[in-house]
Amino acid sequence: MSTRKLCELFGVVRSSYYYGTQTKPIDIERVKLKALIRQIFNDSKQSAGARSIVATLWNEYSIKLTRYLAGKLMRGMGLKSCQQKTHDNLLDRNFSPLAPNRVWTGDVTYVRIKGGWCYLAVVLDLYARRVVGFSVSDSPDSVLTSKALQMAYHTRLKPSSVLFHSDQGTHYTSKMFAESVSYCDGMIQSMSRRGNPLRAQPSVLHSGKAVLCLSSLMG
Repeated sequence: MSTRKLCELFGVVRSSYYYGTQTKPIDIERVKLKALIRQIFNDSKQSAGARSIVATLWNEYSIKLTRYLAGKLMRGMGLKSCQQKTHDNLLDRNFSPLAPNRVWTGDVTYVRIKGGWCYLAVVLDLYARRVVGFSVSDSPDSVLTSKALQMAYHTRLKPSSVLFHSDQGTHYTSKMFAESVSYCDGMIQSMSRRGNPLRAQPSVLHSGKAVLCLSSLMG
């Protein structure tokens, strides 16, 4: 049966039929972008969400991408951030522990430097608002927060039963960070409720010592 007869039979316009049989051109740039997203996702051990992907693309590759498009591409590739369940707010606004190494808090911020941006993760002992650990990176991921926590743990000579409090950012809810917490003897993780970020509370990044720490890092 001819193409014309088939189109008439199924009610299809012939121009639409021919368009559908044409080979679609491959968007090379989109292919490269998806490969980069997959690489960043795998490097983060499947913990990076759309926000971290966007930040890494901009900082490391100067590629500007919206969170919406990053999320859409990730869903299309079947990439889903492997986050642990969130934890209860065990701190419950008790910001005045009675001794050192009872309560630590963590936070992440971005800092403008020559040539771009970097991210600073800080761990603060709430007893004296003292910075006990920090890490700097060009990616706001779980590697950054894990390094800050491990620095604090070793600097304070591996204290036991510390309560670590943070917001619900992906760099604190990831499997990698959960493993870092479990490495610390008896450490318990606590998180602020959604819509109640750590920066709305006495934050590590509002500490004068954190500012001094940052100033020394920047030279």
